Amino acid sequence: MQTILGANGTIGSVLAKELVKYTNKIRLVSRNPRKVNESDELFPSDLSNPAKVDQAVEGSDVVYLVVGLDYKLEVWQEQWPRLMKATISACIKHNARLVFFDNVYMYDINAIPHMTEESPVNPPSKKGAVRKQLAQMIMDEVKAGRLMALIARSADFYGPNNDKSFVNEMVYKNFLKKMRANWFVDADKKHSFTFTPDAAKATAMLGNTDDAYNSIWHLPTDRNILTGREFIKLFSNEMNVPNKIFVMPVWIIKIAGFFVPVLKEMPEMMYQYDRDYFFDSSKFEKRFKFVPTTYQEGVKLTVQSFS
Repeated sequence: MQTILGANGTIGSVLAKELVKYTNKIRLVSRNPRKVNESDELFPSDLSNPAKVDQAVEGSDVVYLVVGLDYKLEVWQEQWPRLMKATISACIKHNARLVFFDNVYMYDINAIPHMTEESPVNPPSKKGAVRKQLAQMIMDEVKAGRLMALIARSADFYGPNNDKSFVNEMVYKNFLKKMRANWFVDADKKHSFTFTPDAAKATAMLGNTDDAYNSIWHLPTDRNILTGREFIKLFSNEMNVPNKIFVMPVWIIKIAGFFVPVLKEMPEMMYQYDRDYFFDSSKFEKRFKFVPTTYQEGVKLTVQSFS
C-alpha cells in the first residue's frame, strides 16, 4: 500500500496517476478524497488529528506527505510541526517509508542564485524557519536509524490544472481577463519553475527506489532558466494576447496585502525575486537519466489544460 497524505492537492492528484506504474494499492487521504484511479482506496480523514494520521498510515509501505496548508505563517507555525510529528511517529510505528514534498525556503539567501541539495540551510524568513524545522525532524530520525525517509524539494511550480500557483494566478488568469500579467520586484531576474507533472513523476520514482532514501533530492527542473519577462512572454504567445506586465515593488505588495490576504504573506519572501533564482536538479537528472520538460513545452501544456 502506498498512501498519499494530502491527496486532493496540486501534487497529490498528479502523483496518484504516477503511482499506478508501481502498485495497484493506493490510498488517498484528505478531508474529502476523490478517486484518481479506479482502484484507489478513499480514506476521508482530518490530518490535524494525530490519531487520524496514525489510522491513515497503518498498513502503508510508503507514505507521501504532500499536504498544502493555508499559506499563512500562523497556520504553518502551529500546524506543520504537529502534522510532521504525527506522520513521523506513525511511519515509525507501522514501519512505513516517508517521502516529504518540500520547498526551498530553508536555504540561505546567498544560495538562491544556485541552489543544490548541499546548499547551506539558514532560512531568511519565518516560513523558511518552519521548513527547516520540518526537515530537521525527519533527518534526525533518519540519522537515529528509526526512520527511512527522503525529502523531495521543488522550486516554485507551475503546470496544468494548478489554480494555486503564483504563475497561473498572476500571469495566466490575468491574461485571460485581458489584464496585465503581474510579477514581483524584478522581471529581469532569472527564476526557475518546476513543472508539476515532472515533480509528481519524479516523486513517485524516488518513493519506489530503495537507494533514494535517507537523502535529499531536487525534483527535475529545466536548467535553461528564463527571466520573469521571458517566461511571461511564453504565456502571451501561447494565449495570443498582448505581452503586458506590471512589476509589483515591495511597497505595493505590502499595501495590497491589506486587501488580498495571500499578498500579506509575501513581503518576507521577496528575496526570491530580487535576484536570480536557479534550482539545480542535476543530481536527480543524472541518477534517473531524466530530461525535464522545457519551459516552452510546459507553458504550452499548461495553457492547453485550461482551454
